[in-house]
Amino acid sequence: MTETASYSGGCHCGCVRYEVETDLAAVMSCNCSICQKRGALLTFLPTGQFTLLSGEEGLTDYQFNQKIVHHLFCGTCGVGSFARGRAPDGSEMVAVNVRCLDDVDPAALTVRPFDGRSL
Repeated sequence: MTETASYSGGCHCGCVRYEVETDLAAVMSCNCSICQKRGALLTFLPTGQFTLLSGEEGLTDYQFNQKIVHHLFCGTCGVGSFARGRAPDGSEMVAVNVRCLDDVDPAALTVRPFDGRSL
């Protein structure tokens, strides 16, 4: 998948819903402590390519280590479908768990490993 398209996604119970614009060309599997335990496959977007449609009031924020990424998860079902933070250049970004996008087959994607454990 290399063409930019609109995708809908969200948590398991449907409380958190959003839309993203992405090409899914850069999907990564990170081995840091939280990504490994969650099994997340991530793609990173500028905030302008992410629209939270519902569920903001039900999100819980979890931060650890340097506390620069807001790992947001649904307070009802516990699924962490996206996070907010800053890119290395300081710009705001959203990390979306591709496994939480509707009608996307992770097996059809090119997934690159990222050694987040070493950071």
